[in-house]
Amino acid sequence: MPTSQSTSGPLSIAIVGMGTVGTGVARVLLQQPERITRRAGRPLVLRHAVVSDLKKTRDVELPAGILTDDVQRVINDRETKIAIHLVGGLGAAREIMLALLESGKDVVTANKALLCEHGPELFAKAHQLGRSIAFEAAVAGGIPIIATLSQSMAGNQITSISGILNGTTNFILSEMIQRQQTYADALRLAQELGYAEADPTLDVDGTDAAQKLVILTQLAFGTKVALNDFPRQGIDTLDLSDIRYAAELGYTVKLLAISKLVENQLEMHVSPTLVKKQTPLAEVNGSFNAVALSGDVVGDTWYSGRGAGQMPTASAVLADLIDMAVGRAQLTFQQLELWRTEPNFRMLPTSQTSSRYYLRFNIEDRPHMLADIADVLGRHQISIASVIQHEAPEPAGGTAGGKSFVPLVIMTHRTTAGNVDAAGKEFAKFPSLRAPLVQLPVAN
Repeated sequence: MPTSQSTSGPLSIAIVGMGTVGTGVARVLLQQPERITRRAGRPLVLRHAVVSDLKKTRDVELPAGILTDDVQRVINDRETKIAIHLVGGLGAAREIMLALLESGKDVVTANKALLCEHGPELFAKAHQLGRSIAFEAAVAGGIPIIATLSQSMAGNQITSISGILNGTTNFILSEMIQRQQTYADALRLAQELGYAEADPTLDVDGTDAAQKLVILTQLAFGTKVALNDFPRQGIDTLDLSDIRYAAELGYTVKLLAISKLVENQLEMHVSPTLVKKQTPLAEVNGSFNAVALSGDVVGDTWYSGRGAGQMPTASAVLADLIDMAVGRAQLTFQQLELWRTEPNFRMLPTSQTSSRYYLRFNIEDRPHMLADIADVLGRHQISIASVIQHEAPEPAGGTAGGKSFVPLVIMTHRTTAGNVDAAGKEFAKFPSLRAPLVQLPVAN
């Protein structure tokens, strides 16, 4: 089993994918060689930088002969020992990583979607070939959460992960909360500032956070989970009124990714969630990420920092690169057994997961409506903790078919997702309720 690269002389590396993050990594390597050499114990020499467009202007000056659009130059170069894999997507990215591993190179990657979809296959191939994959930059940008789980908390059984894992959605929610902007206006601002892509779907529908949660879950619990194995809800249907009602109740709304042990089974979900104000997660604003970990030995721990962007992600890539150079990453990779297919923990059925819930109804403003709703909730074992119904104006206007509809907000005591879903199906048949029925979990 390899424990480190040969420690004599400079170590040649390649960057495959010179986008925003690759440019940041190259800049540090070229501008801070003394620092990198001290930390790595030897010079790290950038030998190749693979791009798709040689004519594109880049915000870094590369030495002559490094830039290429031919990835085979890296694959065929036996002198290059470590490849920094910054290729996005799945198909081509998978083929490139496999080729890099088969050519005898250790790999540092930031591609969370690739590891979420093909991680076990890639990890198994690396193990078979005596190579290693490091992936700190795939989750939470500059927060060293992968190293924390795989090294610093190695003596613990992790019992809970609760995180804000997507900076784009956290920025949008922060704008909605602090500036009372609608979702559409906050998204537009995020795009103007570069926090959101032109097509923000993977961020705002919860997919990005879910992919990262899959990686963390495999590390923490030894269980490979597919995206379709747990519920995922984004912020793209969140209404400003729910932000306001949550504030009135003493909560803020965050897109939380949660993975935790419940009676030796694994509960997972990604959803906009009500978080009590003045708690650590509630105070994480803007594009920042945060992760709360609990271990059976250490108890509760907390990590926060910039979860995306050129230099925070480059920082994570460089940390992996240095770990590869000194041999730490190889030792850690062999110990993690990420290629195992037999899960340590089985998934808890979604219907059995439990939480308090925030429910918002649009109800016809007539007598007995609250009693009718309470009756349905009661029959499905859902107990009411509090109710908000603001005084409605006299029905001079604002009617629909001669009927006036007003919002009703209910906070429940703890119940199961199955109970809430069953009640929701019954409510969908109520002629006196107007869609949508909003249901959001409440953090413990």
